Amino acid sequence: MTSYQRREQLIAIGRSLFASKGFEAVSVEEIASSAKVSKPIVYEHFGGKEGLYAVVVDREMRALTDALIGSLSDTDAHPRQIVERAALALLTYIEENPEGFQVLVRDSPSTDPTGSFSSLLGDVSSKVEQILVEWFKRQHLPVKSAPYYAQMLVGMTVFTGQYWADRPKLGKEQLAALIVNLAWHGLSRLEAKPELRYEGTKAKRAREAAEKAEQKAEQKAKRDRDDGEEQRNSSAAGADTDTNDTDANATADSTPADHTNHANPSNPKSPEDAA
Repeated sequence: MTSYQRREQLIAIGRSLFASKGFEAVSVEEIASSAKVSKPIVYEHFGGKEGLYAVVVDREMRALTDALIGSLSDTDAHPRQIVERAALALLTYIEENPEGFQVLVRDSPSTDPTGSFSSLLGDVSSKVEQILVEWFKRQHLPVKSAPYYAQMLVGMTVFTGQYWADRPKLGKEQLAALIVNLAWHGLSRLEAKPELRYEGTKAKRAREAAEKAEQKAEQKAKRDRDDGEEQRNSSAAGADTDTNDTDANATADSTPADHTNHANPSNPKSPEDAA
């Protein structure tokens, strides 16, 4: 292996071990044995298991941060749509990175320099709070309660994601719909069969169908306009031809007749007879 390939191999092995056993239970010896290398190789690349753990956590933090913050970036979207996006973003990350998520939600070591998962949740909660403040202003709700609701929304979504990671009996969109159902309606107005109105597969298919229908309508309207323009041009060309024919006939009628006498055998008064 190249140095880069070896480093990536150790990161993958470390992520798997930290996810299944936790930081404290994993040793450098176990990491080296799983990678079939000597302990000095691990120290050479990361300085020890703390360095390896820090790299694993940093990568997972960046991936999850990009997903969550990206889902909250469109502040002009409907608040319900933002909740749907955020729930799906977290659940998608859990679905695609189960080991990375397990590393993040486990207790981090005291030597962890990143602040781990709690710092990420704080950043996400602050972003959600900003969105809620603007929404509360438009709805004439007390803005001072927005930070608490932000913590509730983030906490509910994250802990539900943790529960789902160990018990993935529901599909990702089904669970996201349940989260949005409670977050949006509250317990008193829960829907019996909730669906994602904006971000679900069904909603996206409906939007795509509507967009295709709109495109077809625009194409038909363009064809109709082109056909109408072509008919107008043909009519104009026909009118020009009729005008030219009329002008030609008028010119022919106005030309003087040729009255020159010619020999005509049927005429008894030919020039020779006259002579």
